[in-house]
Amino acid sequence: MQFVITEEHEMIRKAARDFAINDCLPGVIERDEHQRFPIEQIRRLAELGFMGMMVDPQYGGSGLDSISYVLAMEEISKVDASVSVCMSVNNSLVCWGLDTYGTVEQKSKYLTPLAQGMKDNELYIGAFLLSEPEAGSDATSQHTVAEDKGDHYLLNGAKNWITNGGTASVYLVIAQTDHSKGSRGINAFIVEKNWPGVTVGPKENKMGIRASDTHPIMFQDVKVPKENRIGEDGFGFKFAMNTLNGGRIGIAAQALGIASGAYERSLAYARERKAFGKRLADHQAIQFKLADMATRIEAARLLCYKAAWEKDMGQDYATSSAMAKVFASETAMWTTTEAVQVHGGYGYVKEYHVERLMRDAKITQIYEGTSEVQRMVISRAALK
Repeated sequence: MQFVITEEHEMIRKAARDFAINDCLPGVIERDEHQRFPIEQIRRLAELGFMGMMVDPQYGGSGLDSISYVLAMEEISKVDASVSVCMSVNNSLVCWGLDTYGTVEQKSKYLTPLAQGMKDNELYIGAFLLSEPEAGSDATSQHTVAEDKGDHYLLNGAKNWITNGGTASVYLVIAQTDHSKGSRGINAFIVEKNWPGVTVGPKENKMGIRASDTHPIMFQDVKVPKENRIGEDGFGFKFAMNTLNGGRIGIAAQALGIASGAYERSLAYARERKAFGKRLADHQAIQFKLADMATRIEAARLLCYKAAWEKDMGQDYATSSAMAKVFASETAMWTTTEAVQVHGGYGYVKEYHVERLMRDAKITQIYEGTSEVQRMVISRAALK
């Protein structure tokens, strides 16, 4: 097996690290506290080519592999998971879905500006609309409906917990078109936010990733042209599941980055802080915490790399991505909790960052498939 990061990979990692330190770290606490969307940081990501990393250059992307994407996600997530989740949704869910399953016309019209992150000098990003008030983990229970009207569909319903919901220009919407067919009666549609009948609800007041843009989205008699359906009739559920398999790699990398950021801060703090006449780093209790952090993070990193590598090789990566996500997200939650403990009282205040990392870590166990759903995916594969 080849465990080699290429020179190009290292350049991408360095660019992401420099961006995180220079562009994300200043003001990260204030953005979190005031739930301020990181628009300047997302613009900078677009300039760096990080909003369409895996998209073919003919459609405005950077044409990079999934390993590059994981490396960039990890470095940015060490500092600001609110920025990285905006990047993840645009890359893993929206751009990848359109690049893989969209028509040439859909790619030319929507994918190109989405991959560039800009259109007419304005921010242009996407959102993925699957979850509903009664359809979270059970994605087959879609109540948003798209009625076939011949040359268009009429879209009605509501979606919840939509990342980039208020800022996105384009939505990929999963909706039921024929209840009698169950999951085979679900379709995926490209919907523009400024179309009549589209309403953006109030921003959610979240525990973590507070600067990211999370809203409910409502549809009332929205006319969706037939040419904006993705794939054949009834392909929507398969589209959503296949897209989420790749999305889980992005969230696993985000969780990995959150854990790594907490570990690096704990390491630095343990070297500086003294207790009982010696550095924290010289106390065995702290040494063991750091050792366990380092070990779990390295295991999570290898799972993320393996899933990304399988994706790049064109292999079936559904199980690997589920393993990476469940392990990395639980590693993030455990590591950040331990990081707060290492910092003691200082870990409980905002200026030391680890309390924010702990709050940010929790959502990685929930969105793009809960840990319970990942275990279902893994166990089904094991039992086949």
